[in-house]
Amino acid sequence: MKHTIITLFAFFFVLQGVSQSNLETYSVSRQDLEMTAYEKDSTATALVLYEYGNSYVDDKTFDLKTEVKRKIKILKKDGFNKSIITVQLYNNDKRKERFENLIATTYNLTDGTVKSNKLMVTDIYRETYNQNYKLVKFTLPNVQIGSIITYSYTIISPFMFKFNGWEFQDDIPKLYSEYNTSIPANYEYNIKLVGVLKLFDQKRDIKYGCLTVGNGGSADCTVSKYIMKDVPAFITEEFMTTRENYLAKIDYELKTFQGFDGTKNHYTKTWRTVDKELRTDGDLGRQLSKSSIAKSLLRQITIDEASPLNKAEAIYKYVQDEFTWNEKFDIFSSVSLKDLINEKSGNVSEINILLHNLLKESGFEVLPMLLSTRKNGLPTQIYPVISDFNYLVVQVKVDGNTYLLDATDDYLPFGQVAFRALNQYGRLLDFKNGSYWETITPLKTSSVQYRFVLEMDDVGFISGKASVKKSGYHAMSDKKTYYRNSAAHFKRFDDTFPDIQFEDYDVLSEGKDSFEFEEEFSVGMDTEDIGGSVYIDPFLFKFFTKNPFNLQHRTYPIDFGYKDAYLYNFKIKVPENYEVVEIPDVFEKKLPNNKGQLNMQVKQENNVVSVYFKIKFNEAIYPSSYYSALKDFMSHVLRLQTKSLIVLKKK
Repeated sequence: MKHTIITLFAFFFVLQGVSQSNLETYSVSRQDLEMTAYEKDSTATALVLYEYGNSYVDDKTFDLKTEVKRKIKILKKDGFNKSIITVQLYNNDKRKERFENLIATTYNLTDGTVKSNKLMVTDIYRETYNQNYKLVKFTLPNVQIGSIITYSYTIISPFMFKFNGWEFQDDIPKLYSEYNTSIPANYEYNIKLVGVLKLFDQKRDIKYGCLTVGNGGSADCTVSKYIMKDVPAFITEEFMTTRENYLAKIDYELKTFQGFDGTKNHYTKTWRTVDKELRTDGDLGRQLSKSSIAKSLLRQITIDEASPLNKAEAIYKYVQDEFTWNEKFDIFSSVSLKDLINEKSGNVSEINILLHNLLKESGFEVLPMLLSTRKNGLPTQIYPVISDFNYLVVQVKVDGNTYLLDATDDYLPFGQVAFRALNQYGRLLDFKNGSYWETITPLKTSSVQYRFVLEMDDVGFISGKASVKKSGYHAMSDKKTYYRNSAAHFKRFDDTFPDIQFEDYDVLSEGKDSFEFEEEFSVGMDTEDIGGSVYIDPFLFKFFTKNPFNLQHRTYPIDFGYKDAYLYNFKIKVPENYEVVEIPDVFEKKLPNNKGQLNMQVKQENNVVSVYFKIKFNEAIYPSSYYSALKDFMSHVLRLQTKSLIVLKKK
């Protein structure tokens, strides 16, 4: 993700004029209505022809006003959802945002005549979303394929700390998107441009005396304009975190406010200030220092382990087994170790803070880590935004090694946090020396291994032994299905592979929190003689059944979360009355800079054919520049898995 930080007084100027076509205005023309497709994206269901935003402070009421205008072309039936509009309004106990001046119209070209349908006031609906947000909803009337819809409205807000951001990108393409702001000099914001798309134009000017007060005080305003053109649709795909990390947009965070009387309030704090507040916070800091509860529990835990690592593992397993995560993320509220112990269930903070305290009381060097889950987005590293964090794990050092621990899932092995928490980095809370950022890197590579040792008899029946061995994050799903319902877990083989017989099923793993999950079984299957030849697919189990990369271009990283590898071994002994007439070709391919390998080796020794297949990804996260290479890489993976055959002919 690319972050561009812009201060109010340090802008990069793009001195390039904006040339608008007839489509790039708010007014609706016949050209708009006659348009039938968008040549730059034939898959587009709708297209934003023009959108405009303007946020400024009213010089009479001192409210923050945001004016929005948008013109959209409906290209396909699936684009009808763009005519359903929802606007969020923030409120607290005393004040609220207001929604005004809505004008919404649908235009259609019927028998060569432009006809319009205006939205009626009675078709505007309001509802409460939660304690702090209300929703305004409306749907444009008479929308058809080919329609143009326009709508404009104003949001009036008393909350200057919630200066409106602007999303230049959406799940449909945009021809033209413009956002204007006018910010009085006594308000200073951290301004963040998110995403990799570049602005087409950006301008800044000063408007003197834009804001005045009754006692003669006044402020100048920084007036800014941001424009993007030909913005591609943001299409989500596999192996990514939340789209909010990469969507082209501009965000605002109030840094300081200086009143006309000279007083100055700081809203963006330093980490030193935040550390102090968290240390004394009743829900977090004080719970981290509750040693009496930890001492009491340690007296109840039987730990006969001599080595420090085994001792730490025993404490970790105790918390895993005794306490259940209630699937709540309230890391800064309703945190009570006393409630956790009484109820045997608690939120993320309660469970992992208890783990922290038990390890600390046992003499380990341990720190809590704040992080944001993959679905929640990356926390900004430029300045503290505590609301960016929604998860807490524990870092412990044992015998010179560092482990991240997460006891919310009793299937997680020691040293492995939940996949939802694999989000690049977190903030370690060291209240003695000051907090700091730390990367989140799994200690081991996760892998999937399939192994088949088979033999074909004289009549063409194949039988033998097979094993599946998964480790790390790949093992989590299988462990959960097996230990929750072993019969259903085994039945999935019969359901997935109806042409293969499975027997003598056995699990070799040590337990549900082991790093590896290994199972073995016997298999049997018939072959078909076609004109005296038998065709054997060596890939009985396939790692991938489709290419996960299908976009023409991808502007955001490919985030697997962890390094992983896939290994496949297939060996078959052919009877003497058959000869091997064809085997798959040897193949090898690497990602640029040796960031991944694909290797297939095939050997024939007398009447035994062996196939070795390996896929390895050496990085957890690949930048978007690797997308075309990964897409091509995976196409070869699929080809080898689906087109490789061993051909036998009867002697």
